Amino acid sequence: MFGDWGNDFTFILQSTFFLIFYTNVMGISAAHVGFLLFFARILDAFTDVGAGRLIDVMKPGRSGRFKPWLLRICVPVAVAAVLMFSPFLADAEYGARLAWMIVTYILWGSICYTLINIPYGSMASVISNKPGERASLSVFRSLGATLANLVISVVLPLIVFVQVDGQSQISGSRMFFAAAACAVLAVFCYLMCFANVEERIATPPKPKEERMGFGQLFGTLLTNRALTGLIAGALIMLMGMMLISPMITYVYNDYFNNGRMLSLVNLVGLLPTLLFVPLGAWLAKTFGKREVGVAGMVLALVSGILLFVLKTDNPYVFMVGYAVFMFGIAALNVLIWAFITDVIDYQEIRTGERNDATVYSLYSWARKLGQALAGGISGWALGWIGYQSGGVAGLIVATWYPLSKKRVEENVKILEERHEAAAETAPQD
Repeated sequence: MFGDWGNDFTFILQSTFFLIFYTNVMGISAAHVGFLLFFARILDAFTDVGAGRLIDVMKPGRSGRFKPWLLRICVPVAVAAVLMFSPFLADAEYGARLAWMIVTYILWGSICYTLINIPYGSMASVISNKPGERASLSVFRSLGATLANLVISVVLPLIVFVQVDGQSQISGSRMFFAAAACAVLAVFCYLMCFANVEERIATPPKPKEERMGFGQLFGTLLTNRALTGLIAGALIMLMGMMLISPMITYVYNDYFNNGRMLSLVNLVGLLPTLLFVPLGAWLAKTFGKREVGVAGMVLALVSGILLFVLKTDNPYVFMVGYAVFMFGIAALNVLIWAFITDVIDYQEIRTGERNDATVYSLYSWARKLGQALAGGISGWALGWIGYQSGGVAGLIVATWYPLSKKRVEENVKILEERHEAAAETAPQD
């Protein structure tokens, strides 16, 4: 929980305020911001997978394979986030402002965030190998993200938006100090995660001469139906989610002329997720993660259709539809991290080789791609956004992603038998 809380103190900060900060405070054109988001995702295809491969082949440290990276990168990623929201060049030449945006964003997202998010996200697969416990880990991870979202989406609009001559504006100096506060809290959360998490399942890398080459490994990943199905479904779901976040900011700041109202809107959108948190692990254990996720997407689809038909201009009516939409999204999003641990197991069954961080890195890159596509697209009706993400993502998970409840339980038994046999035949020190 603390690990995701730390991650999202900078990730949600960026996804919520980056676009409006650089257009309204720094004076950067929306087209240039969108191009940066698109270009960075191409770069992330190399940095994310490169980081995953590096972590998989490196010798584990004393505290494990993944935990040491929390200590190594927690301060750099926090500093990079603060630099990204620094308004000190707001009056400089356009080229200088543009260069500052590009450098600080790539430093934060493509380098620092990658080097802490890939090992942190991969770590769940070595904390436990039991499906029920993994579902619980995913729920607590989602709880951490929701707590960070509460701070950023509910509290920060009350701080960073001000009224100037009757017009709502975002304050550059307030945004800087808000980012600094989030950065300090992020470091604290990462340290709490490091102190309280234990890697219980040893996954030493194979000797170099026995490992698959990168080309062969990449080929097995592309043919992993569970991985590709998860990536496709999550990509569409995230586009819906991440489009809503920046678009709502513009709607309430510019159309309703009340940026402070975002506090109530974001709270209403987050409460359904908090309501789902205590139910998530039980539902996954009882019905299966894939089954629960598909049901949630159907609910999101229905709410999106209703918003599309109503086309309401009443902000409170929209809030109700938005809350239902977010509850449906939560059914998949709260459990999504348990999906990836099942995919990691499935990859080992198919290839006989453990590549936790490499598998996770591809999924992480897909999430970033969804964020970038959402950040670079504007002008879509919010009701239509909900309609698309719910319907398409649910269809993909239901028909493409193969790991049903029964299949996951079978995979766990297969790996337990393999690991026990390997332990019996391993040479004793």
